[in-house]
Amino acid sequence: MNFIIKCLRYLFFAIFVRFIIFVLIGAKVRNREKLPKEGPAVIVANHNSHLDTLMLVSLFKLKLLDKIHPVAAADYFMRTGFFTWFSKKIIGIIPINRQRKTKKENPLIPCYQALDNNEILILFPEGTRGDPEKMSEFKKGISFIAERYPHVPITSVFMYGLGKALPKGKRLLVPFACDVLVGDSIYWQGDRTQFMNQLNKEYEILSAEISKPDFNTF
Repeated sequence: MNFIIKCLRYLFFAIFVRFIIFVLIGAKVRNREKLPKEGPAVIVANHNSHLDTLMLVSLFKLKLLDKIHPVAAADYFMRTGFFTWFSKKIIGIIPINRQRKTKKENPLIPCYQALDNNEILILFPEGTRGDPEKMSEFKKGISFIAERYPHVPITSVFMYGLGKALPKGKRLLVPFACDVLVGDSIYWQGDRTQFMNQLNKEYEILSAEISKPDFNTF
């Protein structure tokens, strides 16, 4: 990675992002020690806000920054030249196409290549941002990754509050409190339906452990 770009990315997350996440919002993180210490690994999380990606990257030590890559929709994050540059070089996304151009095209190939290079991927199985603090049904793409890499840990992270701090369609940050809970890693067990059921069960457990304030009272 270009040295200047590497420095810019480091400063962006070390100073700007961490100030927003841990000072302005005051995010509380539990079980951070369950995060993978090296790649290949996959982090999966619920998705309600653009802050989700920044939050998840910030959970890791800065020395791992070069290895961490959020998987994001190419049609959204590559709309303009500058947005493409910033998303890929500073945030570090791996862009994938949500719509296949041909039946033979596999949009997950960039994810496979990253895992082959011992990277840590961040994925949102819901596929897109949902309504504030509401989870949508998980898509099965994560099960294809788990099947191809049965030895790679899939670690769940549940976040609550960012959907109100910066909800979908809004640009003004509101400093609502945020809770983050890291779950146990799961592995491929030989069946996609079984894997998805296991993943959903993990999120049910994590969701039950998070204290959820009624934001409508604020």
